Amino acid sequence: MKKRLPKFYLILLILFSGIAAYAADKGTIRGKVVEEIGGLTIPSAIVSVYLEGAEQALTTSATDEDGFFSIKNLKPGSYRVKISYVGYAPLIVNGIIITEKDFDKNLGSLKLSSEQNSLQEVTITVQKPAIEFGADGVTYNVGSTLLAEGSTATDVLKNVPMVQVDIDGNATIAGKKSTRVFIDGKPSDYMTSNIADLLNVLPSDAIEKIEVLTNPPAKYSGDGEGIINIVMKKGFKVGFNGNIGIAGGVQGNGNANTNASYRGKNYAINGSAAYRYNVGRGESNSYRENFFPDTTFYYDQTGSSKSKSKGANFRLGFDWDITPKQNIRLSTNYNDNKSSSNSVNNLRYLSEELIERRLRNQANTGDGKSNNFVINADYKLQTDTSGGNLSIGLTFNTNGSLDLRTYNTSYLPIGISRATLQQNNNDIGNNGLTFNLDYDKPVFKKRDRIELGLAYNYRKNDNDLLVENFNFQTQQFLTNDRLSNQFLYNENIFAGYASYNYRNNGWGIKTGVRTELTDVGFDLSTGETYNVKPYLSVFPNLSFNRFFKKRYNLGATYSVRINRPRENTLNPQVNNVDTLNISYGNPNLSPSYTHQMDISFGAFGQKWSFTPRLSYSSSQGVIERFRTVILIPGSTTARSESTFDNVGANNSLALILIGNYRPTNKISANGNFSLIQSNYTSKLNSALNRDGLSVRGTFGFSMQLPQKTAFESNLNYANNVSAQGRNKGSITSSFSARKMFFSNRLNFRITLNDIFGNRNNTVYNEGENFRLQSFSTNNTQNFIFSLNYRFTKIAKKIPPPPVAKPQ
Repeated sequence: MKKRLPKFYLILLILFSGIAAYAADKGTIRGKVVEEIGGLTIPSAIVSVYLEGAEQALTTSATDEDGFFSIKNLKPGSYRVKISYVGYAPLIVNGIIITEKDFDKNLGSLKLSSEQNSLQEVTITVQKPAIEFGADGVTYNVGSTLLAEGSTATDVLKNVPMVQVDIDGNATIAGKKSTRVFIDGKPSDYMTSNIADLLNVLPSDAIEKIEVLTNPPAKYSGDGEGIINIVMKKGFKVGFNGNIGIAGGVQGNGNANTNASYRGKNYAINGSAAYRYNVGRGESNSYRENFFPDTTFYYDQTGSSKSKSKGANFRLGFDWDITPKQNIRLSTNYNDNKSSSNSVNNLRYLSEELIERRLRNQANTGDGKSNNFVINADYKLQTDTSGGNLSIGLTFNTNGSLDLRTYNTSYLPIGISRATLQQNNNDIGNNGLTFNLDYDKPVFKKRDRIELGLAYNYRKNDNDLLVENFNFQTQQFLTNDRLSNQFLYNENIFAGYASYNYRNNGWGIKTGVRTELTDVGFDLSTGETYNVKPYLSVFPNLSFNRFFKKRYNLGATYSVRINRPRENTLNPQVNNVDTLNISYGNPNLSPSYTHQMDISFGAFGQKWSFTPRLSYSSSQGVIERFRTVILIPGSTTARSESTFDNVGANNSLALILIGNYRPTNKISANGNFSLIQSNYTSKLNSALNRDGLSVRGTFGFSMQLPQKTAFESNLNYANNVSAQGRNKGSITSSFSARKMFFSNRLNFRITLNDIFGNRNNTVYNEGENFRLQSFSTNNTQNFIFSLNYRFTKIAKKIPPPPVAKPQ
């Protein structure tokens, strides 16, 4: 009998343990999220649950179409909950205690207040979903990736769904012929002479999120078929906070960055600084077949290049709550870049029998520098207690660049052609002014919102090109009056818009219209003057969204966009760096209009999401670079002339698949895949009547490992069709591993870029009398090591932000 007692107790112990385990995991936190004014429910709000004192979220969920949430299977303990939604100040619920007897905690109605200004935010370190979807685009939360530490905006953009970054650092949206990059809702192309330079030095630690807007709201300019909006961090917790980081790669590149903020009771100051140094190496090969009635010959060109560049970026912002209903925000940005390069290329002239007739050797050197300065001022006024707001914004920018290049050309056999030495000095200046006046207010029961606004944009571009040829007899540089020229460009755009948004019981409708009057004039120092007749453009905008059955989302959009010809495409200055491949702008270009429609469907589970999107666009007067090959009279030499033109119409149909899978809180995978069918038709040249399929894909994977370590990887591929051919890129990749130290304040990260080899780019181009194939490769394969340290000092005398108490 005594021997049986232990077995009996063992059985009881097993049963008791099972019951205890069941009770231990049956804790629930539930509630409803509504607007503070009007009590309208908020679907798809992010609900994050933390163990008290923990920095990483235990689990993350979203409210259903009626604003309800329920977090289950929680063990006994002390928790806190954070509720966040775009456009509202985050809300924290503290002191939620779950016990075996009190395991169901109903927090009741949790009210989110409209985000009148950044000082009302309660920002903490929180693991948001990396990707959020909507009918009008995608939001990429930078802080949820390892790339948020010690990298740049360019690095982050390479992994944003639907975004492609080319070898020069220019970012575009899949399926869109023209994309604009905004910073904090303001166009960056007005802020700098080279967007790629700005993005390559902008520290990722200072970025909160990146919005990919495939159907931009009416308050944005009608330019571009889509907008990439980079939203910068405005502040942190009350007190003094920030981080400092350094990174270096085995290729010789490196960067250092820091950002910090101080928040008081009714004001906040934030700023950032960054410095980067890059080393570039590349090789290229171009093979062109030239077909003419009486002759056929070939050009085989090979080249190599080396470059060094460095740049610095400084940002400073100041927010002040003048009164509880008034806020003013000031921000400024300064960017400075310097570069130097040298390259050598050899062009072999081949006969119809592929016999080399002569060799041209060209040695090129270049030195460049640029700087830009931007200042923004924004004023907000809450006009009434029902949610009316008046906003006034003013932006001034000035930037300049100076590019000095020397081209030393010689020929073999000696005597067939004379050696030349040419020097190009290109001095460019830009100035701009932007003014915005916006008003928004709820109308009926606060379930909707009407927005009205006026805007004015002014831009001035001064491009002064001095070309000098060396006289070997006098040993002096002499001005080449035929190529030297000054291009002056002035642009004025007056705009007004109105939009109406309605949301109720899972339904969302946005409609708006924007009207813009464009007045452009430009002239040359040679005496040629071009006055573009002012033209009026109307841009309707419609968006429909339906969230139903707690896990499905259906969306549809329609909009009209414009691609305006600007100084880079209009300027007729001739670039004859390569005398056999010259390029120039076209002052006779007309604006191109695009009608675009999207249909999206989203399905969301607790651990996964899948969002297919079907997009159709029809463009008239598409502006693209167009190449022709001309036989030089009296010789067997053909010159390629490349310019921009309204090449014709393009109808494009795109299927975009975006998915995310998170089997556990520590593992996440996401991917997006695009198939884009383009169909060009043109009366300009029969070679432009073509169609083709573009393919783009991205895959990302991240994993939280034990001992405060993490791993992340990303793969990208792009193969795009153009009006005259195809641009085929290679697979690009990045693999990162991170280790945290000192209570998560210090982290060490190692990244391997392009493990499969350096980044390659292949271009196929075809016209009526030529075929061209170009191949280039750059030294992108690199190991990068980075350290990042975060610091926080909470102010003791400033009261903490209000939090809701559990009911």
